Amino acid sequence: MAERTPERLVRLLGLVAFLDRHPGVPVEEVAAQFGVSPVQVLRDVDTLWMSGTPGYFPDDLIDFDADSLESGVLRLTQSRGMARALRLGTREAVALVAALRALDASIGDALDPAEREVLRSTLEVLTTATGEAAATVEVQLSVEGDPAVLAAARTALREGRRLHLRYVDAADRTTERDVDPWQLVTGDERSYLSAWCHASGGERLFRLDRILAAQVLDDAVTTSPAPDVQVTYRPAREHPTVRLSLDGRARWAAEQVPTESVVEDDEGFTMELRVATSAWLRALVLRLAPFLRDVEPPAAAADAGAAAARALAAYRELGVDASA
Repeated sequence: MAERTPERLVRLLGLVAFLDRHPGVPVEEVAAQFGVSPVQVLRDVDTLWMSGTPGYFPDDLIDFDADSLESGVLRLTQSRGMARALRLGTREAVALVAALRALDASIGDALDPAEREVLRSTLEVLTTATGEAAATVEVQLSVEGDPAVLAAARTALREGRRLHLRYVDAADRTTERDVDPWQLVTGDERSYLSAWCHASGGERLFRLDRILAAQVLDDAVTTSPAPDVQVTYRPAREHPTVRLSLDGRARWAAEQVPTESVVEDDEGFTMELRVATSAWLRALVLRLAPFLRDVEPPAAAADAGAAAARALAAYRELGVDASA
């Protein structure tokens, strides 16, 4: 199964802290410490070598001793402060409080007691530390549906057991079916149960307000969501760096494009990325044109502008009003 990003992120942070306290550890020992293969450890080192603090010039990056690495030993020479506890600003703390409250409201009761205690104790400590700013955050997530149905779904999710549903579909037909519950989902003003339906033989979304009854069965679930299989672009060190300064309306770009860094400012943000092909960068700049404040290097903006001019000229030759 593909490794999830949060799992790797936790390991990357732990790797920096571990090597900061234990200089000169063989790769095989580090792999055993974190329960991964030596090959994965070396991949993590390659990732960390391109990570660091804002600026992201060579002196801003996490660094390892290259000679030691060649002999199979990891020696951290610059942690860039990653081995110290993170100090949150007020805005980051408030955002985290809101996220934890939303998480507690949506799945808190479905967690096992130990997980629920960690979530709620963390939320309590963070809320206290944030002070008055946390009082300005109000998160209300309503999960529609019969409370008995919701309680059964949460019990089945927590215990990994199958559900028997009595369900009314969009055609107003009432059916009964056994499902393996996967997760509760809230979206488009509705709440759903994502599950594997044994009657249909496939993944289905069941609206909670259409579930007439739910019974937790003794059978354990036998299916699980398939991991997303994606081809991930991995920038190389030789790829040139580009910086795009954008206003806040283009926040989605920083989530969809693989970035090296994202730096906030009063008017928006600046994201730094490595680019393998000029054609891809040209298309990205044209797509973000209404939100751009600055582009570095300027040649990237000029290239995109020339492409736009050529497109407009082609429209004019065809007698098409491109401004329409």
